[in-house]
Amino acid sequence: MEKFTTLTGVAAPFDRANVDTDMIIPAVFLKTIKRTGLGKNLFQALRYRADGSENPDFVLNAEPYRKARILIAGENFGCGSSREHAPWALADFGIRCVIAPSFADIFFSNSFKNGILLIRLPRHEVDLLMADARQAENPELTVDLPRQEIRRPNGGVVRFDVDPFLKQCLLEGLDDIGQSLKSAAAIASFEERQRARQPWLYR
Repeated sequence: MEKFTTLTGVAAPFDRANVDTDMIIPAVFLKTIKRTGLGKNLFQALRYRADGSENPDFVLNAEPYRKARILIAGENFGCGSSREHAPWALADFGIRCVIAPSFADIFFSNSFKNGILLIRLPRHEVDLLMADARQAENPELTVDLPRQEIRRPNGGVVRFDVDPFLKQCLLEGLDDIGQSLKSAAAIASFEERQRARQPWLYR
């Protein structure tokens, strides 16, 4: 998993509440078990018309938001089914951070396990960042995870909280498997002792 330290990038304003995982990535694209290739289908129903052409009114189809790395969203982002393909699609598009007043619990957990930083902020602070993102001339924000702060284009700073364990996982680029591998020596030692005591388990 890619480490997350400090991210400076275009922030896209997506002020919509209750964006569910089917809106993030429709069920028809869940056949793959690869984490790559889903970015082109992110927000499929919103980004494309019925004939497959781009919807010019959708924010991610406009400059400079085609290169967005940060998404400023509404309440309850990521609700609905627990599909892990939702954070896969966001990450494959290039989104590494989503800022919103609230997130669905399973989506929240899945996102951190896939290297995406989710930041909960009070609505009035989200509104400030939403306004910054709407200034297309300079919609860049800097998200500094070690300092737990978001630096705005006007020089202002918004502080945020993050669970210490999840923060450390992102800083080190560790998913669940990576966390387990940190204990590889202890696991190997246990297996060696167990093999000596109960060799039949290894036949």
